[in-house]
Amino acid sequence: MTTLERYRNPVLRGFYPDPSICRAGDRFYLVNSSFEFFPGLPIHSSRNLVDWDWVGYVYTRKSQFDLTEAGSSRGLFAPTLRFHDGMFYLCVTDVSVLGNCILHSRDIGGPWSDPMPVAQAGIDPSLFFDDDGTAYFCTNATVGSQQGIALSVVDPMTGKLRSSIRHICGGSGGRYPEAPHLYRTRGKYYLMLAEGGTEYGHMETLFRSDSPWGPYEPCPVNPILSHRNLGSHPIQGTGHADICEDGQGNWWAVCLGIRPIGPLLHNLGRETFLAPVHWDGEGWFTIGDNGTLSLEMEGSLDEPQRPIPAIWEPSFPADSLDPEWNSIRNPAPWRFTSFPAVRGYRIQGSQETLSDPTGSPAFLGRRQDEMQCRFQVAVKLVGTRQTETSLVFGEAGIAAYYNDSYHYEIYITQRDACLYVHLRRRIHDMEAEMASAVILNLGDPVSLRIVADRSRYTFAYRETTKDWKILGSGLTAGLCSEGTHQMSFTGVYLGLYAVEGIGEFTDCLYSRE
Repeated sequence: MTTLERYRNPVLRGFYPDPSICRAGDRFYLVNSSFEFFPGLPIHSSRNLVDWDWVGYVYTRKSQFDLTEAGSSRGLFAPTLRFHDGMFYLCVTDVSVLGNCILHSRDIGGPWSDPMPVAQAGIDPSLFFDDDGTAYFCTNATVGSQQGIALSVVDPMTGKLRSSIRHICGGSGGRYPEAPHLYRTRGKYYLMLAEGGTEYGHMETLFRSDSPWGPYEPCPVNPILSHRNLGSHPIQGTGHADICEDGQGNWWAVCLGIRPIGPLLHNLGRETFLAPVHWDGEGWFTIGDNGTLSLEMEGSLDEPQRPIPAIWEPSFPADSLDPEWNSIRNPAPWRFTSFPAVRGYRIQGSQETLSDPTGSPAFLGRRQDEMQCRFQVAVKLVGTRQTETSLVFGEAGIAAYYNDSYHYEIYITQRDACLYVHLRRRIHDMEAEMASAVILNLGDPVSLRIVADRSRYTFAYRETTKDWKILGSGLTAGLCSEGTHQMSFTGVYLGLYAVEGIGEFTDCLYSRE
């Protein structure tokens, strides 16, 4: 029995862009883009559409996708998740190597198959299963000289095309028609797509036809979702939506959006929002409140939304890491060892640093999901190799990491029998040590902390039994998508890392304020 409840947006906070949703039985499943991060393509499950629990990852092994040379904001783009005849299917674009492809699994938690490439160009692939079982494959692509949305029939298990590729829609006139999704309901085929670019002019538009091949007529109130003319709204960039029916006749949309920290700046990444779908008497629909979303909305839910926990501490599952930890590209698993008895980790650093444009530095990060938060850990540096004259310790610490060109880190090193704590900032092609201090107690762990608010990341350290000392800070604007030197699509991670040396990390804590 559903009741009208108020709920908070976003329903997945932090870097969870390009959501796609499907229903299997009484559960909903949702997948997001992951770009160059590993494990990738996270899947969450929900019964009430507002509380989402981690289920697994689609990309869990290098045999599926080799992201070794994937630059920042490359890798895996815009997946679509569908359930048909007892099988889960996921299509995605590997923009670095494979192009468009399809994976499958009977268990939503995996393991998932290796990807089956599909010989259709473009990005943002989507599957649609018609009532007779025909599988249609939809992308944004240019067919001949026609730009827009392309459609073919495909074998979803092999990726082989079973028809020619045809242009079916050019959009409503906005730039970058992409993220197409095809549905059949109310005796019509509905094509929903994003236009305007996944930025502040983002929007969602709708078309329908009597055939999946078209011709498609546009919805008379397009766009059906957009905040492009709402400059002061706390949610911006809405679009890239997917819809599903909840089994009780209600329709819902998930979409991406951003929460700016100020005019035209955001650092948390594109997040996942939820809104009810409203049908009119003419067989058209809009999303949310006449095409707009709110941080608090109302909808018919099976149960109320859970409160957001104030504190996150990593779990220590057997033979694996906490599922919220991500690494960069294709990491070496042996570099990360967990010690549940002391609730700690040992990270074996390599020579790759956080500034390596295509490497896999020894890094474990979790998404920053609130503008005001803090992340802290106790760190001990362990020597790794002996040279002719000294023991090489390297560095170990914590970082606010956007990508290889935009990150801040506070870390410890040892030189000449002295321990030092340093603050380093990397912005564009400029990297510099901003501050340092000497640590007196050489053998004790040093606590490191990052405190974030809308304007700054503040970095502090603490020796055993002593008070916190601020080492310095960096502007949040330095880790914002709009400030990067190239098109970027990710969000800030807060995490642990080591370079050359071994870092031992305990008492890891993330708190929301």
